[in-house]
Amino acid sequence: MITSRAEAAPAPAFSSIQVPDLVGVVEAQLQQAILAGRIAPGERIVEAELARQMGVSRAPVREAARRLESLGLLVSRPRHGFAVRTVSAKQVNDLYEVRIQLELLGAALACQHASDAELAALDARVDDMVARAETLATAERVALDLDFHLAISALSGNDYLHRLFDNMQTEVRMFLALSEDSYGDLKLLAETHRPIAHALARRDVAAVQHALRFHLEDAKAHACGLFKP
Repeated sequence: MITSRAEAAPAPAFSSIQVPDLVGVVEAQLQQAILAGRIAPGERIVEAELARQMGVSRAPVREAARRLESLGLLVSRPRHGFAVRTVSAKQVNDLYEVRIQLELLGAALACQHASDAELAALDARVDDMVARAETLATAERVALDLDFHLAISALSGNDYLHRLFDNMQTEVRMFLALSEDSYGDLKLLAETHRPIAHALARRDVAAVQHALRFHLEDAKAHACGLFKP
């Protein structure tokens, strides 16, 4: 019997090792530093220094910066490389106009499509936000806040709406990170999500849209007041 070359070849002793996404790792660290405020708005990204601190070449730092530019965290300046974007009141207003409409639609759809258990679980999320409000760092509080809103978007059952909402999260996170610490009572801030959760649990579309609009319009006004026009 003749054995083909493919059949005769021994099985490899080891599986191939997947090289980590180095650019992705650099991007994640750089994004975290920006959202945590360790790199301030307007501050220049010094590729050589970041590469030295991270122990990598400048190429993955440059590619990571390009990705963060597409997400709205960095801006490219001719002959000066990248810098953290500054935020204006108009930018906040423009983003929130879109965010509010998406969330109102998402909440209405969630009332139609989510299960009772899924809607009831939102109240537990608020409990967690309130309990941890005074112990978490700003970036962690912002993450919990956005996770609550992202959960409602997911419960809408509309994948396209959820994807659109998810795509704006990086910019929203930046705006919130810059304005979060200017609130006085952090527990009270977390509690402002409670009427939204209760209205969703009742599947009361009018009430949840009213609560959401009030919550988001207040956040927009607060953030706009902190930045230049």
